[in-house]
This record gives sequence, structure tokens and C-alpha cells, in this order.
Amino acid sequence: MSTFRILLVNVPHPSIGSRIPDDHLPPLGLLAVGGPLVDDGHAVRLLDAEFGPMPLADIVREALAWSPDAVLFGHSGSTSGHPVISEVAAAIAAARPDITIVYGGVYPTYHWREILAEEPSVTAIVRGEGEETTRRLMAALAAGLPIHDIAGIACRSRGEPVATRPASVIRDLDAYRVGWDLIDHARYSYWGGLRAVVVQFSRGCPHLCNYCGQRGFWTRWRHRDPVLFARELARLHREHGVRVVNFADENPTVSKKAWHTFLEALIAEDVDLILVGSTRADDIVRDADILPLYKKAGWQRFLLGMENTDEATLKLIRKGGATSTDREAIRLLRENGILSMATWVVGFEEETDADHWRGLRQLLSYDPDQIQMLYVTPHRWTPYFRLASERSVIQTDRRRWDYKHQVLATRHMPAWRVLLWFKFTEFVVQSRPKALARVLFHPDRGLRHAMRWYTQMGRRVWPFEIWNFFVRDRRIANGPSVAQFWGAPQDEEEQSMTASRAGRDRAA
Repeated sequence: MSTFRILLVNVPHPSIGSRIPDDHLPPLGLLAVGGPLVDDGHAVRLLDAEFGPMPLADIVREALAWSPDAVLFGHSGSTSGHPVISEVAAAIAAARPDITIVYGGVYPTYHWREILAEEPSVTAIVRGEGEETTRRLMAALAAGLPIHDIAGIACRSRGEPVATRPASVIRDLDAYRVGWDLIDHARYSYWGGLRAVVVQFSRGCPHLCNYCGQRGFWTRWRHRDPVLFARELARLHREHGVRVVNFADENPTVSKKAWHTFLEALIAEDVDLILVGSTRADDIVRDADILPLYKKAGWQRFLLGMENTDEATLKLIRKGGATSTDREAIRLLRENGILSMATWVVGFEEETDADHWRGLRQLLSYDPDQIQMLYVTPHRWTPYFRLASERSVIQTDRRRWDYKHQVLATRHMPAWRVLLWFKFTEFVVQSRPKALARVLFHPDRGLRHAMRWYTQMGRRVWPFEIWNFFVRDRRIANGPSVAQFWGAPQDEEEQSMTASRAGRDRAA
């Protein structure tokens, strides 16, 4: 097999969350693609420009110094990260037109037409999950073979953007290894300086939330072998000193049987790990009888995707949850010594001061340990995009479409008042006496550390966001509609892969 020198580039992300904390997590998507490429015999290197962050000129200089045959881009902050990737890719191509540039991730999976039409630096786009598709693409490029018959990519044919047939979802997630050997684990930390990794037990989500930009990308929910996965986490701890494991899953607890098996397998490994991640409140309520196993396995915090406390809004976005379930999930987590972080999304079109006040009171009745506030951000491949397509865009800098900036106008409130409610809600929920008492005096030392770390980070982010809003960010009045800004709805293409065919073709 012909081989390539392949450089994986993780560009610096402009979002607030990436710039304020001192901790950095490894880029799981690039490592997931890198492992199989290493096993195929390619020379693979990761350039993680998040550290610093590296200026564009330094990224280009270091990339060219390694003399790669191909440069692969991808980013977890897909939409807001695209302008940075575009700039870096163009600079590399300008200096070395012979380098093959491949781009993967959620945003390019759906915006492949525009990228290939407007950015000549990009050779091909990997659509959907990338392990097998990237292997096939790199093998063909290294051998000088045509790529137009490779499933799961977009490229140019006679100068026009075209997409090949969708690739099949990977049924056996254990068939590909994450390229942990591509990073120095000592550089990556979370939870206040503890050595950390990002992992996936599962991919996808079976629920129908119509705003979710991830559901269609993964096409269907699957999980790794629970015992093998537990063994991998234990190895990362024993061989690399990993203490914190951040689950990137949308919903790892879908199958109670598989999740129960994983918890027992990890407990049997007897390793001192801190586990954090996201799940649904109804899964926590369902698992009330095994929550002690969650705690014993190392779970310290769950982010619960509540999104809003208004029943009409929950119905609009097809969340499928209930406020009574949310409240019970938080109570059960606290009863079992696990922190709860409630997400709450603002910026829906018809919100008023009364809606914000009612939502705050509901959040206080939930009594979460922590809160993560977000702004509604539509993506054109989701069904929610049609509901928001006529709303006015007030933020045309696509680097700000990261859920932490207001991008849409609301009918009844100016942007500055939405911000005040946003920050006021954060302040009240995190600073109420009950919450402060937990931060200062919680009997569990580990949870006390976690809450203090999050509080310290919040004290830095909170004024930074306000300063940016009034001094640095630029919003516009009478902006284009969402559909004018992003283009026609694309929800008919939401499923990026096909789940009907057999899994991995090992004859590739």
C-alpha cells in the first residue's frame, strides 16, 4: 500500500469557552481518524494549535515545515470554527498548492457545496463519521487513484461540487482505535489541571429534538463494547495518568443494559477516575436503582439537556421531556452524590420579560448544582431551521455562531435586555445561598473541588462576555433572515450516512 505523510490540524477556536479556561482537552475527532491512518502505515502527526493559541502564521509555518502530503482539518466547534479553518487552509494551499487538503466534521458534511465552490484550497470533504471513509480516501490519493467512487465524500467533477453516495454507519465502533499515541497526555487537562481525555461510548441519539445539529450527523445510535471500553479507560489511567474522562456522547445511557454492563466493568477495573458527561433527565429517573453504580464507577457530574422550562417551548423544539422529570433527575443525582448541571437556552422569538422571570423561578425550583446558559442557534440541516428561517440575524460573524453569542433578534426584546436576563439568571442560580453553601462546605471533597473550579472559571467568563457584548462584538439592525443568511433548509439531507447496509467492509 502506498502511504502519505498526513498532518492533522486542530485550529484555535475563537469561542469564549476555548479562550478563558487554562485547561485543554484533546481533539477526539482528529485522533479517531488518526489511529486508523497510523495502522494503515501512514506517517501521521497532530498539530494542536489550540495551545497558545497559535497565530495563523505560526500554524502555516509549522505545517509546511513538516512537509506533509495531505493536511486534514476538523473541529468540534464545527460552524464557528469554519472561518478559521478556511483561512488556515487557504494559506497552506497558497504556499504549497501540491498539498492535498481534506476537511471533515459536522459543518462541512452539510455545507460541502459552498465550501467546494468557494474554497479552491479544499480537495475533498469527508461527510459523516470519518474513520473508514478517510482510510479509503487516503489510500486512493496515495496510490494516485480516482476518488469519485469512494462513498461518503464530496469533491469536484469537471470543476463542479459533487457528493458520492453516503457511507454506511460504522456498526462496530471497536473496529477502529483512537490515536492516543499522537498526543502527549501531559499537555491535556480538565477539572482544574487534572490530566484528561475526551471519549465516546456511543454515537447518535434516538430522540427527536428538532434543533439538534448532531442527531442526523451520526444517523443512528450505537455503542461500543462495554467491557472493552472500560478496559480502554483503565489503560489510559494506568499508562498515561488520565484522571478525568469527559464523555462527548449526546446520550450514552440510551441502553440501560449496555450502560449497566459498562459501569460494572469499570468498577471491576478499580481505577480512580472522574467521569463527566451529558445525558437525559428521563434516563437518570429510569436508572434510579443503579445510580449507586454510577457513583461507584466515578461519575461526578451530568449535564442534563433541559433546554428550557416552558412547556410550550419544549413542545416546539420536540424535546420530549417534562419539568417534573427534570426536577426528579436533579434530586436523584444529588441523593447519590453526583452534581447536576442544567442547560437552559434563551433567545426564542416570542420571549418576554415575564417568560424569563418564570423560567428563572422554575430553575430555582429545580435546584441544580450548576447551570450552563446558551443562546438558540439554528443549523440549516435541522428541522428547527424551518421554524427559525424568517427570523432576523443580528450577528453576521459566523465565528460567533457558537451558542454563547446572540445571533438572532427576538420580537419583544432588544439584544441588550436578553443579555441582562441571561447574566442575571446565571448570577442568581450560581450565587443563591444554597448554591454557595455547597461550593464552600460540601462534604464530598471531590465535588467541592469541582464546584469551586467551575465557579472560578465562571468568574472569569462572566465579565468577559459582558465586555465583549458591549465593546467588541458588532451586531446589526435590520439584518437578513436566517434563510437569506444560510440558504435554503437542508433537513431532507439531515441523515449524513445510511444505516441499512452492513457495517465495515474490511476488504477496503
